[in-house]
Parts: sequence; structure tokens; C-alpha cells
Amino acid sequence: MFSTLEDNEPEPFTVARQDGSSPFFLSADHAGCAVPRSLSSLGLPASELQRHIGVDIGIATLGDMLSEALDATFISQPYSRLVIDCNRPKGQADSIPERSDGTDVPGNQGLSAAARRARETVIFEPYHTRFRDLLDRRAAQDRTSVLIALHSFTPKHGDYPEPRPWHISVLYNRDARLARPLLARLRGEPDLVVGENEPYLVSDELDYAIPVHGEARGILSVEIEIRQDTLGDAASCRRWSDRLARLLPAALGDLEPARAAH
Repeated sequence: MFSTLEDNEPEPFTVARQDGSSPFFLSADHAGCAVPRSLSSLGLPASELQRHIGVDIGIATLGDMLSEALDATFISQPYSRLVIDCNRPKGQADSIPERSDGTDVPGNQGLSAAARRARETVIFEPYHTRFRDLLDRRAAQDRTSVLIALHSFTPKHGDYPEPRPWHISVLYNRDARLARPLLARLRGEPDLVVGENEPYLVSDELDYAIPVHGEARGILSVEIEIRQDTLGDAASCRRWSDRLARLLPAALGDLEPARAAH
């Protein structure tokens, strides 16, 4: 049974620019599609692991570029969301899915409680411990942190007949302080179709990063979702990075200082 990562396998987190000067703190819970060797690719071909059910396509590249452009800390998680979804509370039904968008995942069928717990212990918990520790360190240094959780979504999902029209969407739960000015800035871009809490909602029951690392701390936070067909290559990711590096600081500057402090 899987109980540890083998030698030369990726750590459950990667951190870029730990001491970056920016107030923005970037995260990507679904940045990679790695699977621990002892899990035998979950019984899936690489083509399945590399599609949207296994990874947020384009987000690792975008996150690296945006981290560089802003000089922002960026924490990312390299293991496939099919191994364990690090943006789901532990024990939630989709945390280790047996089926995802029409694909059965053989390596996730009928897992025992011990097998599920092993994935939490080896991947989920170290990732979120590092996430928490980085934010704690910034707080101890009296540094502002503004959490930007980066994700991407597929242009079409399941049996829904209509393609998703949004190029980008801003998601939030209870705290819309940063979401409002960011939405206004994005809607001022004439070439974008902008969603608000589309195609998903953020909630305490189904999400982790924003409720736990953002809202529970009281820091400004939003989730950004970008359609995957607009992140298809390095040039496309660069365009998004350039745009977000311009709009995120502008949206932060739009906040009244008193509102941003609460």
C-alpha cells in the first residue's frame, strides 16, 4: 500500500520566490499531474492524467510567469488531483474521485480508510502545512498577504451541450473585497468575457484554499479561473501573465485603505 514517496519523487509542494517583495501570494493546488510510482499511474494512461481531470492545464506555467512578473511567492502542488485533490477538504466525496468527467479511475476504486489517510498524510497535509507556514512567516514579519488561488477550467464539461463562454472568472465565498474591484478591472478589458463565480462556486464544504488560508485568516483573497484553451502554449500564458500583472495591482489599489484593512 502507498505510504511514502520514493527517492527522487517530487516533494508535495514547490515554492518559488519565498521572499518575494509583492503582497500577492500565489497558489496552484492542481499544478501538476505526477503520480507516486507505487500507485502505478492509478491504472490510467498518460493521456488521461494530462487532461483536465488530472491537472489544471496551463496553470503551472502561468503561475511561474506571474510570480516572476510580480516578484510574488508562488506555492504549487505537483501531484495529480486524481491522487488527492488539495482544494477539497479531507474526506469530501471528490477528494479522491473514483470517476471524473466520464473516466473511471482504477487506482481509486474501493479505497480503504487507511489508503485514503496515507494520501492525506503524504501529500495533502505537507502541502497545506507549508502553505500555512509561509503565510505565518509573512504575518510574523508584519507583511501584507493577498492570496490569489490560480486554477483553469475546461471549455466544455460532461454532457452539457453549450461551451463555457468565459475567458476568465473571479470566484469568492464570503469575502468579496478584492473580487469587486478585480471584476471591474477585468470587465474593462474589451476582449474578455468575464465570469463571476462561474463555472463553480467557492464554499466551505467543497473548497479549501480560499476558506482556510484566505477567509479564516481575514486576508484579501480570490480564486481566479482561466479557460484552458486560452492557456495552450507559453505565449498564451505570457499574455495572461502580463495582463494579470497589470490588473491585480490596479484592483488592489482601487480598494479603500479602510476596507482593505478589515
